[in-house]
Amino acid sequence: MFDFDATLPLMALQFVLLTLILNAVFYKPLTKVMDEREDYIRKSQTDATERLAKAERLAKQYEQELAESRKQSQAIITAAQAEAQKVVAQQISEAQQEAQSQREQAQRELDQQKQEAMASLEQQVEALSQQIFEKLLGSQLV
Repeated sequence: MFDFDATLPLMALQFVLLTLILNAVFYKPLTKVMDEREDYIRKSQTDATERLAKAERLAKQYEQELAESRKQSQAIITAAQAEAQKVVAQQISEAQQEAQSQREQAQRELDQQKQEAMASLEQQVEALSQQIFEKLLGSQLV
């Protein structure tokens, strides 16, 4: 079936030579290009992963800053509301005090007018009593 003559070693030599030539001319550059492409893909994936992680960190940081800003704005609003309530309470207190002082002043004026009216009435009563007394006694004296 098989003849082991000089063609077999020559064919084996040709096969080895062809393998070496194909390896040097075709497979090594192809393997090199495939390795470079694999390195590029791996590097791109690593960069993308790093960028994604950085984006997530930045998003988390911005969310924290936003939450802190919201807390601060809420604190400012609460403080402003408290200050406004304090001012309103103070103004109400001042208005009540002023109303009280006006009421007291009006009461004093009324009391003074009442005393003046009473004094005037007492004088009139005294004068009328004197006149009545004179008329009553005057008719008896005459």
